[in-house]
Amino acid sequence: MTVKEYLLKELDGLDEKQLHEIEEYIRFIKFRSRFIPSPAFDERQISRIYAESAEEDRQLAEEGMADYANSLAKEDKR
Repeated sequence: MTVKEYLLKELDGLDEKQLHEIEEYIRFIKFRSRFIPSPAFDERQISRIYAESAEEDRQLAEEGMADYANSLAKEDKR
């Protein structure tokens, strides 16, 4: 079920007062969109940022594993 189908189904169950509230909210959303544009996403940029973050995460995990292994070794010596 798409969002539009879901909303149409839900609208059928609302009373007149609730429908007027929805109408006001839709008008507000349309008004707001004239002044605050929706963000545009550049998939290539997002992919690049994701790849950089993944590499940083991998490096941090490897460094963390070395520290963890050292802590285990110290505990074993006790």
